[in-house]
Amino acid sequence: MTGVFGRSSVSSAAGPGSTTDLGHAASGAGQAGSGPDEDGPRVGVRVRVPATSANLGPGFDAYGLALGYYDDVEVTLRRRGLAVNVTGAEQVSDGEDNLVVRAIRATFDELGRPQPGLDVRCVNRIPHGRGLGSSAAAIVAGVAAAWALDPGAYLAAETGGSSSGAPAGLSSGADAFDRSGALRVATAIEGHPDNVAAALFGGFTAAWTGPDGVAVHRAEPVAELRPVAFVPSVRTSTSASRGRLPELLAHEDAAFSAGRAGLLALALTLPVSAPGGQNAPGGRSVAGNHGVPGNHGVPSNDGVPGDPTAAVAARARLLMAATEDRLHQPYRLPAVPESAALVERLRAAGVASVLSGSGPTVLALAVGGAQAATAVGVPAPGFAVLPLAVDRDGLRVISAGSR
Repeated sequence: MTGVFGRSSVSSAAGPGSTTDLGHAASGAGQAGSGPDEDGPRVGVRVRVPATSANLGPGFDAYGLALGYYDDVEVTLRRRGLAVNVTGAEQVSDGEDNLVVRAIRATFDELGRPQPGLDVRCVNRIPHGRGLGSSAAAIVAGVAAAWALDPGAYLAAETGGSSSGAPAGLSSGADAFDRSGALRVATAIEGHPDNVAAALFGGFTAAWTGPDGVAVHRAEPVAELRPVAFVPSVRTSTSASRGRLPELLAHEDAAFSAGRAGLLALALTLPVSAPGGQNAPGGRSVAGNHGVPGNHGVPSNDGVPGDPTAAVAARARLLMAATEDRLHQPYRLPAVPESAALVERLRAAGVASVLSGSGPTVLALAVGGAQAATAVGVPAPGFAVLPLAVDRDGLRVISAGSR
């Protein structure tokens, strides 16, 4: 399918596994839009979207990590009108400019489907304006819900015409959900693919835009990764944060961050062993080269016996180096001094830590339970501390059918 959003592609180093919903209750008052009530059967879909952390230090506008913290969105078709109910949100529109509604409308347009009435119910747990991908979650939820619904069939059935599918109003066959296509649509709305890619595919993602449009590669993060999010009460604007970035960078700084970004992808996804508690000969870290010919004699570490505790420590050291950055954090951290101080305290404790997205949330990439406990124990006044799982599924359709 082609359209105004262009084309996209996806590759994966590992299929998604299980996911953990922490079940945090939503808070705050609900908001409701207006629209004529209707009798008769309804058809709808409920989706769940994870929080995400973008950049992860040097992976600016490319890397994303899906986290086990979720927004739920339910969209039901109606003949006309709009009703929006939001729980747990801060100053979220209940009209057509609601981000979920905008994403639904844009997706219907892209798919050539008519614009029906909508009943939209959101349970927003992901804090807004904190660097945890709340806008990406809203967009991905709207795109996925619209993809799953067939308003043409629904409206035809409501007016007594013929329809296909059971029940009328759900997509099927060639119209079934396409994550690659959804990435294209969601990126066009969001403006950059890092958060939306992780929200759609789960795990660790690297996204980029090329001649054929936006693309993503997904990899499975190591099992021992234990993210901890430190969420302050203050908010930041992504656009304002981008305004602090310089137009030009020194070649030395660009090369520094490029090397760290490559190391980060390895440290998050490949085996790391330290036989006998030591690094590889010559002080080199061995990071899962799988014995590929042409590796200049560096052996694969897969299956090498060693102290598991030493391997965890080796990965933690790799992540400390891999999360160093000269692209964006040096320019953003001065605007959020409390977050900057927390990053320093966590790193002083040996826990690799970065701004989550543009901040002000701080993300600690702890390795193993002991280091996660260390991170949680670092003083963080003014921050809510959230030990999280890695979400390995991405967007999920929870239910679809008659309402």
